[in-house]
Amino acid sequence: MTNLSVVMITLNEEKAVKKVVTDIKNVVPHAEIIVVDSSSDSTPEIAKGLGCRVIRQYPPQGYGIAMETALKSAKNDVIVTLDCDDTYPTEKIPELVKWIDKGYDIVNASRLTKRPKNMPVANYLANWFFAFLTRLVHGIDTSDVHSGMRAYRREVIHSIEWDAPGAAFPVELLIKPIQNGYRFKEIGIDYKERMGEVTVNRLSSVVWTIKRIFKLKFRKTKKG
Repeated sequence: MTNLSVVMITLNEEKAVKKVVTDIKNVVPHAEIIVVDSSSDSTPEIAKGLGCRVIRQYPPQGYGIAMETALKSAKNDVIVTLDCDDTYPTEKIPELVKWIDKGYDIVNASRLTKRPKNMPVANYLANWFFAFLTRLVHGIDTSDVHSGMRAYRREVIHSIEWDAPGAAFPVELLIKPIQNGYRFKEIGIDYKERMGEVTVNRLSSVVWTIKRIFKLKFRKTKKG
């Protein structure tokens, strides 16, 4: 398999981190695992004890800054992002990497190719609307702009200037590469029930996302 880094950001995920990291190691045992952590619980100690490279960011600086740090810290040719709450199927990591090996630059793991039974109705409707808005405004054929599971070719991350510090960063990480001509592929995944508490402010995430979708339409994308 292609040289691989799996990156996650964590905020008080001590209930899930051991299972998620163990699952990753079972599927891709030679992958580099990076955790950018802003927790006040034992998450960083657990992750470090499991062999992850832990980068502490405390007090928290926000989702976007943490994820950009994680992505740019990865050393390998392919980078997979993953939420550390056990909602995403780690067994799909090899399929994401396979599509990168076939020539795609970004592969999105969509939770919304069918109605996910473990996603609250309000979240499902919001995510459906975000994807609809992205198709309408940008013409991008996607069903999930907020997925926490994607694969990127490393050059994509380092060739673009990123500027979304908040919870809408996943939207920018999807739209900007496509605006820059990188090849995009989407696959469907099953979405599992979350372990632990929700750590994202839903209202601010909705506002950030809608603003970012429109700003990316009218603001010229710059390469870094």
